[in-house]
Amino acid sequence: MYLPRTVLTPRRLALLLLALAGCAKPPAPKAEPAPAPVSVATADKKTVAVQVRAIGSVRTISTVNVRPAIAGELTHVHFREGDTVRRGQKLFTIDPRPFEAALQQAEATLARNLATLKGAELSLARVERLGSSGIGSVVEADSTRATVEADRAAVEADRAAVKLAKLQLEYTTITAPIDGRTGALHVTAGNRISTADTNPLVVINQLSPIDVQFAVPERALPTVMAAFEGRGRLHAEATPRHGGPKAIGELTFVDNAVEPGTGTVQLKAQFPNTNRALWPGLFVDVVLDLNERPNSVVVPPAAVQSGQKGQYVYVVLPDQTVELRYVTVAFESSGETVVTSGLKGSEVVVTDGHLRLAQGLKVSIKNPSALPPAGSAK
Repeated sequence: MYLPRTVLTPRRLALLLLALAGCAKPPAPKAEPAPAPVSVATADKKTVAVQVRAIGSVRTISTVNVRPAIAGELTHVHFREGDTVRRGQKLFTIDPRPFEAALQQAEATLARNLATLKGAELSLARVERLGSSGIGSVVEADSTRATVEADRAAVEADRAAVKLAKLQLEYTTITAPIDGRTGALHVTAGNRISTADTNPLVVINQLSPIDVQFAVPERALPTVMAAFEGRGRLHAEATPRHGGPKAIGELTFVDNAVEPGTGTVQLKAQFPNTNRALWPGLFVDVVLDLNERPNSVVVPPAAVQSGQKGQYVYVVLPDQTVELRYVTVAFESSGETVVTSGLKGSEVVVTDGHLRLAQGLKVSIKNPSALPPAGSAK
């Protein structure tokens, strides 16, 4: 049977495509991403301390190398290594017997020459009486006077020898010249010691009070000096870098020159150190309070991130979306970051979960207790 061929004209083809399109299912709506979980904090506005931070090292105010003033045999050590000693406390004893004998000999020589001088003075008095009677000779009188003067000089020399012998006898007892803590002993009892020995007998370090030396950039010098000269005392804190209690002290010294090689100025702060937390040679984190800045906006350091265009924060808006906002950071104070522009008090910033965020993305807050009360904008 013959069937006529159906010709698809352009019009018929368009109608066919429209019919097929009408039979197709509509595409499923695109699912919105789940809100990103974040932790937040509320920016605060308050008075903060303007601070300078540095790394310092603990230095003793006084260190004494204890050495003998005389040579002799060391008979006694009156302390143990590491003991805390007081000024004037007995540390060592050198055998005093040779020096006692030397003193006795010097005193005996003095006594003998005093007797000789007395005899010479009596002879001079007799010669002078005879001379006034016209009996004695002038030559004899002059000779006797010379003898008296020589004997007097000998007595003075003997008195000096006695004084020296007494001093050397005192040197047989070695005492602590300062309050402090003793280090390692470099000699033990029974050894002969001398003033020419290379090593000291012991080193004593003063631990209370104690200094911390640190350096600040030259750009900070005007602010430091203005605060130091204006207030006289600047509060300082020192915390051991390995951890430990914070020490409280005050700035005591600003050097009179900038070190050309580093562009820094050396400073010292003094601490009571009654708990002995600061040890000579220990590295510490130093915080120096210069003045106060009222109405400063502060956030936790974790809220501030760094990008190619600078530092920024993510601000959580009332509709639970985030806004990337660039900020200007001044410094850190007492564990908080001070922001001078880009943020207001009571605004909510993200402190954790930044990696999943982008401008306008919705978030879910993991710690809603950190949100400010309603109507608390500053």
